[in-house]
Amino acid sequence: MRRPRLAVTLGDVAGIGPEIVIRAWPKLVKMADVVVFGDVGWMRKTAAELAPSLLVELGSEPTDASSSPRVTPVIQATQQDLTEVRTGKMSAAAGRAAYDFLCQAIEAALRGEIDAIVTAPLHKEGLRAAGLNYPGHTEILASKTGATHHAMLLWGRGLTVGHVTLHMSLREALNQITTGAILETSRLVHQMVRRLKNGESGRLAVAAVNPHASDGGMFGNEEQLIIAPAVEAARGEGLPVVGPIPADTLFARADRVEFDGIVAMYHDQGHIPMKLRCGWDLVNITAGLPIIRTSVAHGTAYDIAGRGVADPASMIAAADVACRLVWSSQEEGNQ
Repeated sequence: MRRPRLAVTLGDVAGIGPEIVIRAWPKLVKMADVVVFGDVGWMRKTAAELAPSLLVELGSEPTDASSSPRVTPVIQATQQDLTEVRTGKMSAAAGRAAYDFLCQAIEAALRGEIDAIVTAPLHKEGLRAAGLNYPGHTEILASKTGATHHAMLLWGRGLTVGHVTLHMSLREALNQITTGAILETSRLVHQMVRRLKNGESGRLAVAAVNPHASDGGMFGNEEQLIIAPAVEAARGEGLPVVGPIPADTLFARADRVEFDGIVAMYHDQGHIPMKLRCGWDLVNITAGLPIIRTSVAHGTAYDIAGRGVADPASMIAAADVACRLVWSSQEEGNQ
């Protein structure tokens, strides 16, 4: 199979994005041809501090960039002046630049110049300070690619978790949990499980939203009125899914390898157990896009930025999953 070409976006330069890219670089280039969409100045500054022998080169086109353990090609993907940005400090300039890095990478992916995007973290307050009304990467990707049905997935240690609702208050999330949304997320999780398991269907479970799946209606009726009908509809489509299952036992059962995929109702229901379960090996995947995108599953970590201690494990894992998805697409195209 052809060696994948990955675009790594730098994220918020005031956070740990530049650091984890530099620290992960030797392993990234063993997996794929890699080009960074970011800011040359910040990459050179970070390389000088962490890997003085690494040459950061200004690239012009993703298809012309040549990466190696000693050379990092960088597409200058923003016109923002980042000279006044300070490490560990939120700024509108860094927020706008992170958005620019991502948008240019999306455009390159849509043109077929790269096979997948791997993103370093951005800062949601930085986006807002720049006047950008997006809660995060997922919503920008959906908007720029025209994806109407998409979901944020977490993958780690063989388990894929999709979220019916994402970046919103818990009160609003409960209003957005519908039978249709659960069914669509179930489809996306099933599709991703098949890709990550080399065509095997896998086993899916749908989480309840109330304690003890409401104990027959004692603590709410969402399970009976909303979630169970979605599970039945999914089973009617041939999806290997069960539920609703109480969330406090569901992940323990997944650890016993009962399930390959889980549909979580809201952000923290999926994120907390997966981050505890997988640690730095956790990967964020956006399903339902016309392009492949994976990401680290952590934030900008302003509190440790610039100290040279950020762990690049999630960046390495995200690149590995991106390569797997590229190879899966290549195999599907050859069939």
